[in-house]
Amino acid sequence: MPYSAEHKRQTRAKIVESARILFNRHGFQDVTIDMVMENAGLTRGGFYNHFKTKEQLHHAAVSSFLHGRGAEWRKDAGVDPSSPGEGMVRQMISGYLSSEHLGDIDGQCPMIALPSDIARSNPQVQTSYLQLLEAMVGLFEKGLGDKGDQGRQRALSLAALCVGGMVIAKSLPDSELAEEVRAAAQDFALGQLTN
Repeated sequence: MPYSAEHKRQTRAKIVESARILFNRHGFQDVTIDMVMENAGLTRGGFYNHFKTKEQLHHAAVSSFLHGRGAEWRKDAGVDPSSPGEGMVRQMISGYLSSEHLGDIDGQCPMIALPSDIARSNPQVQTSYLQLLEAMVGLFEKGLGDKGDQGRQRALSLAALCVGGMVIAKSLPDSELAEEVRAAAQDFALGQLTN
């Protein structure tokens, strides 16, 4: 008896989430299809019922973040996109640049966890990454109510500071310095809201 459409959807979601976590932990190159499927509790053969290539899975894993783990993260951080305003932007910055987010390797945003992998990836994966950045910038623009080019520049700058600060902090072997970088980026970004 063939599996139901719902079973197939759940299995695919399990594979994608397994891959997203493993890519965050190890990077795209060091994760095999066997690792993804074992982590998902499935056999390798089932992979090809959902994806043709590991690159297709990479695209799905990055794309899944916005409405999957990213939506959970926004909720936990108190970010409510349906209630725009400076308070929502403040929550986004505080949560994104938090110690908890820095330490949550499995749940980190792909913009923090995978920038080098994405830069070397195919255009489809790069488009998924671009969509994450556009969503962040859009939240900042909507929250700040800025109109025109100056507002866009302000939103882009905040996004660059959030992502860049976390990428640098994540890359440092010295946890004390990493925490200083993270805190400095958070303080500076929040300070931009009162200017």
